[in-house]
Amino acid sequence: MFTLFRPAAAAVEAGLAAAGKWPPRPLLRLSLRHGKGAHPLPVGYAHDRSRSCLGRGAAPFEAARRGFKRWAMFDLGWVRVANPRAGILPGEIVAVEAHTLGLWTVNYSRIVETIDAATCFGFLYATTGIHVEAGEERFLLRFDPETEEVWYEIEAISRPHAVLAMLGYPVTRRFQRRFARDSHVRMREVVEEACG
Repeated sequence: MFTLFRPAAAAVEAGLAAAGKWPPRPLLRLSLRHGKGAHPLPVGYAHDRSRSCLGRGAAPFEAARRGFKRWAMFDLGWVRVANPRAGILPGEIVAVEAHTLGLWTVNYSRIVETIDAATCFGFLYATTGIHVEAGEERFLLRFDPETEEVWYEIEAISRPHAVLAMLGYPVTRRFQRRFARDSHVRMREVVEEACG
C-alpha cells in the first residue's frame, strides 16, 4: 500500500477494480441521518470531529456544494482524489492519494450514504480492504436557515489497518488531524474564490 513513487493511472484503475470486489462493510457508527452517531464508538477506534463556518447565505452554500462535487476538500497538494470523475453516489469507489514522509499511498473507500437536500449536502464512506485505515468518514455541508450560516463538518472513526500505519500510529494520527485542518482551509478558499 505504501510506495516510493506516485502510483500510475493504470495502478489506480486496477485498485479501483479490486476495491469494487470487496463486500460493503457494515456501518460501525456514523450516519448522515442519525445525528452524531447511530451506534456507540467501537473499541480501539479513534473518533475525530471538526467543524468550520464557510460563510453566510445561499451563495456560499452553493459554492461549497459545487466544490464538494469536484472533490475540492481533498485538493490539498499532498492529498487528492485520484479518480476525480467519480460521482457522489452510493456504491461509488473513491481513490484518495496521499504523499506523506516521502511515501505514496492510494486508499479506496466506498460511498455508503449520500444526502442532497435544500439545507444539507454530503456523503459517508467506509474504507475497503485496500486502505491503510479501517473505518468510516463523513463529509457534510449544512445550511442553517435561521442564521444563514454554512457549516462544513468532517467526522471520522478509524483504526490502523496496514502494518506501517500501526507501527507509526502517532504519526498517522498527526496526518489525520492535518488533513482535517487543511480540508477546512481549502473549503473556505473555494467559497471565497466563488463569492469574493
